[in-house]
Amino acid sequence: MSKTHTLSGASALALVLALGGAAIAQTPTPAAQPSVAASVLPSPDSVVAKVNGIPVTAGDIAVAAEDPALSLPGVDDAQKKGLLVDYMLDLKVGAQAADAAKIGDTPDFKRKLAYFRDKLLLDEYLEREARKAATPEAARALYDQSAKLMKPEEEIHARHILVENEADAKKIAARIKGGEDFAKVAAETTKDAGSKAEGGDLGWFSKDRMVKEFADAAFKLQPGQVSDPVKSQFGWHVIKVEEKRNKPVPTFEELKEQIDQALIRKAQQDLILKLRADAKVERFDENGKPIAAPAPTPAPEEPKKP
Repeated sequence: MSKTHTLSGASALALVLALGGAAIAQTPTPAAQPSVAASVLPSPDSVVAKVNGIPVTAGDIAVAAEDPALSLPGVDDAQKKGLLVDYMLDLKVGAQAADAAKIGDTPDFKRKLAYFRDKLLLDEYLEREARKAATPEAARALYDQSAKLMKPEEEIHARHILVENEADAKKIAARIKGGEDFAKVAAETTKDAGSKAEGGDLGWFSKDRMVKEFADAAFKLQPGQVSDPVKSQFGWHVIKVEEKRNKPVPTFEELKEQIDQALIRKAQQDLILKLRADAKVERFDENGKPIAAPAPTPAPEEPKKP
């Protein structure tokens, strides 16, 4: 959290942040705030409060609400808006005090202000420009291209029984191969607490999800077959494969959010590289002397034709 945020140390919002939301039920919101917070404000310039004559607007609250440091999971919208008003009042009155103390006139503050201005400008610019790349057409094209490269991956639906020694595993395998129900025996004997209540059911999984010894044995079985005892780092297993299938390719809708983010990241990277390539960059050492730019890497020569 930045120094600016800590100005609200005595506010209801700071209390919520410190206690993880536990204080909400104990800290009543001032009577005037719920109506302001719950109402639909007509414009960003609408004044929701004032401190020493300085207004706090709906736009100020909206900006604060986007700050990750001020996220309030589990808090309803009306409470959150009221708490953000408290925070902005503390922020404004703290900033007034800092301004009166001439904090803004110091070289160190001016450098920080310039840095954060540049950072905010870049973030907004990248966000605006990159969003243009995440069009429905581009998203669909990337999905279609990726789907073609997805190789079918085998999955199995299996059960297992885990015990500590080989002798017990052999006895259990014999019982099941003799006709006893696998799920019933698993519920009675397995040491795997995670699957015991489900009769040893592990659900669907691909080969890379399991330790090698287990996966190698399981994927050799056909549906309905039961393995001989298999040793892994966890103990001894008896495995039964229920079903096999090729893992379904995720749908476009399932991957849409990931695809959009990939398009945005790629567009941002390309934009930064272009801006850097078009800019005149000069570097200097600690004595202020120019540092020679590294020589560009030569392009590889094309192989000569015979």
